[in-house]
Amino acid sequence: MTAISVTKARENIYQILSDVNNNSQPITITNNRGKNGVLISEDDWNAIQETLYLNAIPGMVESIVEAGKEPLEECSLYNPDEEW
Repeated sequence: MTAISVTKARENIYQILSDVNNNSQPITITNNRGKNGVLISEDDWNAIQETLYLNAIPGMVESIVEAGKEPLEECSLYNPDEEW
């Protein structure tokens, strides 16, 4: 992960935001007090939040893993009229 000082980040914030969004690579922003931060794109943040939410649902991870093992030819087609 790239690390830059808070001073350098302040000088180049627009370019840094562009880089983070274009590359989906977080950037550590450091300071001399040892209290660093990490800058990530909004899309990446939303993906992290969604992952945390899904992991919090009991049985969801196991269900996803099991579904991934199911052969494609055994999967049923999406039926919008199917009752859930």
